[in-house]
Amino acid sequence: MKFYPTCLLPLFTVILLFLPMNTSSSIFAQSGENEQEITEGDVDRRVNRAPHVYVDCAFCDMNHVRSEIGIVNYVRDPEQADIHVFATRTRTAGGGMEYKFSFIGLGLFPDINFDLNYLAGRNETWSETRNEINRLLEAGFMPYINQTPLSGFINIQYDTIELEDNGVFEEDDPWNYWVFEAYIGSVSLGLESNRTNFNSRWGIFADKVTEQWKLRIRPYFNYTLVEIRQEEEETVTSTVKRHGLDTYAIKSVNQHWSVGLFANYLTRNDRNTRNRYQFNPGIEFSFLPYEEATRRAITLQYHVGYTYIDYFEETIFGKEQQHLMNHRLRGSVNVQQPWGRVSGGIIGSHYFHDASLRRAVFFGSVSVRLTEGLSLNLQSNFQMIQDQITLPAGDATLEDILLQQRELATDYTLSGSIAITYSFGSDFANIVNTRF
Repeated sequence: MKFYPTCLLPLFTVILLFLPMNTSSSIFAQSGENEQEITEGDVDRRVNRAPHVYVDCAFCDMNHVRSEIGIVNYVRDPEQADIHVFATRTRTAGGGMEYKFSFIGLGLFPDINFDLNYLAGRNETWSETRNEINRLLEAGFMPYINQTPLSGFINIQYDTIELEDNGVFEEDDPWNYWVFEAYIGSVSLGLESNRTNFNSRWGIFADKVTEQWKLRIRPYFNYTLVEIRQEEEETVTSTVKRHGLDTYAIKSVNQHWSVGLFANYLTRNDRNTRNRYQFNPGIEFSFLPYEEATRRAITLQYHVGYTYIDYFEETIFGKEQQHLMNHRLRGSVNVQQPWGRVSGGIIGSHYFHDASLRRAVFFGSVSVRLTEGLSLNLQSNFQMIQDQITLPAGDATLEDILLQQRELATDYTLSGSIAITYSFGSDFANIVNTRF
């Protein structure tokens, strides 16, 4: 097998995974002056200025944050910060969202590190969430501000009645943790004098997530129509239908093991699949405790199961229907830290009746802050494909190819991207200007 650079990404992620989580000991950490004792000059500088803060939050409304919280100075790069705020979010049971904010002391505060969490309900508006995030940020800044003369200008207020009303009391849940969501993913219509395009996606999610179980029932429907009208010739019409049902039941065994049962149904005319039923039990091992999964995770999954396929047309293997057994092994790594994000993995699968019908997938992405103002972003996906059992016999017509009505044979697919960004100039990012 040829060696492809893509294969290095999963290895790179494993190396990074086991680097220390503490920012001050990481290869991407502040060095030199951050690790030195605070001198008399540093104390004077602390007295004469507000803390410098870098908010590392992809989903935060930074205009709102800067407008509402003006007691700190916001900087554009973590290298310039005394406080690095690193934020992530994870969907929770009931369809809500858990926001986790890590406050990492740098510069003048190298030893002050802690986390604050906020749980948003599924019916909470973004305006409400945004205000709560600001409240959490204000609370997180206080341990740092208390070490400066700014603490003399801080007043603390609280509502005793509201605290009692929002105490830690258990309430009945009539839905028993089930959450339902009906969606129309997209509906688009394009009309020209000689051409019509219509696309639609819709479906339903029914999910239940608890500490012990993760359940899903998801029917979905996708329909695409292309119609080309030609003078004095027959109108060309192409329709692609992709409908199905995905379900799973995953049971937590302990902090490292989970077991699950996966089942799905698919009908798809552009892949020569009239009906496909799959049943796959699986097992997963997490090398790190699951409670750390929002920041770093390395997992190994194994699935084995049964597949029945009924084809629209006879395949290149002379089959009109098939009963198949196959298995799949997936290893993946995900690291999300203040210095950046890294993820990658390998998937291998084949059918038991013919081991030559196999597929290998290598995927990975890297986003790293190399130094002040300089960031590197890489993404790639490489698939070695030898398992196209649904290919119909016979040659594809030009119409089938252009309108993507038929799957074409291939040995591999490769995609990737690279981006380097660099910013420089003023250290500060306090100003809010929303004109135009």
